[in-house]
Amino acid sequence: MIGFLIRKTIYDLWDNMFRIVLINVGFLIVSAIPVGLHFLFKLPPEIMLILGIILCSVYLSAAALSVKTISDYSSFGFGDFFAAFKDALPAGLAMSVVIILLFLMAGTVIPFYLTIDSPIGLLLAALVFWVMIFALLSLQFYFAVRARLATNLFKIFKKCFLVSLDNTGLAVFSLLHNFAALLLSAVFAFLFPGPGGILLFLDEALRLRLLKYDWLEANPGSDRRKIPWDALLIEEREKTGIRSLKNFIFPWKD
Repeated sequence: MIGFLIRKTIYDLWDNMFRIVLINVGFLIVSAIPVGLHFLFKLPPEIMLILGIILCSVYLSAAALSVKTISDYSSFGFGDFFAAFKDALPAGLAMSVVIILLFLMAGTVIPFYLTIDSPIGLLLAALVFWVMIFALLSLQFYFAVRARLATNLFKIFKKCFLVSLDNTGLAVFSLLHNFAALLLSAVFAFLFPGPGGILLFLDEALRLRLLKYDWLEANPGSDRRKIPWDALLIEEREKTGIRSLKNFIFPWKD
């Protein structure tokens, strides 16, 4: 499943490069707004950071609704993208609150516990640290879950944690993939694959993983550790196809 996930994501990124780049350009513009306000109106750094988190979270929530159509073998228009902001606003604001809390935990709570000169302080700091790691593993799917599974905020968070707990290998791989994608994006000034590419990968991963639950529902009592991925992905592989390097780079020559 992982191999096909990577292949499909690469194909979809390549076929929709223009849209992904434009999503990333929009993200960079949104990210620059708080910085510009900071220099124009002398906003305190803390306010600049909070505003940036809010704007970027709402933007990514809307972008996730758009890239979902790509992994569904379709595409989106930018009228659809801008229309998505209204639906994306609550989920984006909720995520911004969570991110701010995680920043506080990393910058304030953990250092505070480490100043306690006792094993209890070290234990509490370690506990908070691992809570943050679990949150990162789970909440990386937040925007994809919002776009594909739920609109109720409680259900979105619940499903994120359930997906991560039930698919630990995929969650860890996805986190490592996203970190590598960020490093690659830095080479291309975050224009490609960038945040848009990462959102697409996570939506592809969630979409394919949901095939597992459809199969388990249709086959109650089956071994959850033995999912017949080869059978489940037959239709997906037919739709995606296999491209030669020549066809991939110069499709008009085949």
